[in-house]
Amino acid sequence: MIDARPSGERGAVNPLRSGTRPILRPVETRRVLLDGAPTSVIRDGEDLVAPDGRRLPADEAVHLPPVRPTKIVCVHLNYESRRAEFQAALGAAPTYFHKPISALNGHGGDVVRPPRCRFLNYEGEIAIVIGRRTAHIPPAEAGAAIRGYTVANDFGLHDFRDTDAGSMLRVKGSDTLCPLGPGIVEDWDFHGKRIETRVNGETAQTGTTDEMIWDMHYLVADIARTITLEPDDVILSGTPANSRPVEPGDVVEVEVEGLGILRNTIVEGSIPVRDDVGAQPSASEEVVSTALGGDWEFRGIRPPRRD
Repeated sequence: MIDARPSGERGAVNPLRSGTRPILRPVETRRVLLDGAPTSVIRDGEDLVAPDGRRLPADEAVHLPPVRPTKIVCVHLNYESRRAEFQAALGAAPTYFHKPISALNGHGGDVVRPPRCRFLNYEGEIAIVIGRRTAHIPPAEAGAAIRGYTVANDFGLHDFRDTDAGSMLRVKGSDTLCPLGPGIVEDWDFHGKRIETRVNGETAQTGTTDEMIWDMHYLVADIARTITLEPDDVILSGTPANSRPVEPGDVVEVEVEGLGILRNTIVEGSIPVRDDVGAQPSASEEVVSTALGGDWEFRGIRPPRRD
């Protein structure tokens, strides 16, 4: 478990003090259902504080995605451990794909694996949240364009990889496959932070942001060269090695130092993927290699490992 967790309101006094000077906590903003309506709240310790002053326990709240972006942009390989796992030689600049906003999910939400699909993989990540309209800026100015950061799980439904390998549209963009949360933390320094994914309490992925090949500011400036970023737009910044499939009933947690824990449960969908139209879920050698972490240098020559 990672120890550091955000809490509190900007300027709130932390019980820990350095001499007579209080330690200030970063702001963490969440969106929850309150009286049936989406409401922005501030985290204060174990409570959430509504604009009218009401307090509710954070662990009892129904969380919504903490932002409502116009777009979700995702970088492909960006952690050295993941690059090494893929045995990939990267180019001089990152490549990206897109998740539709209909894939959004929140902390505590169910992630749906459709019937007839087998290869739903977790990918613990850090999400960049944009704070202002941003275009044509250098990396040195990108920090001022960032509102804050939140935890993400970039789930992938690899059963559709054979047909969507280029766009990743159904692989990464199917409903519920983009959990974000629990909240947005401002004034968070992304350098040297730990990220860990757990499945049913067991560690599945570990890494640190020092592994990132292209950092947060680079990603923002790169995208903003040709795509205007609007307030609350999201950029997913990559995952460490060891993305693997999960099963219905599994509880997946992503914890990022200073950002908190995003928790979701995998469920079996109730509506099958239609078989009278479109490409069908598949289990080719590439699908299995990608989902299970195969022998990349032997792809297409021998079956992947399944251990």
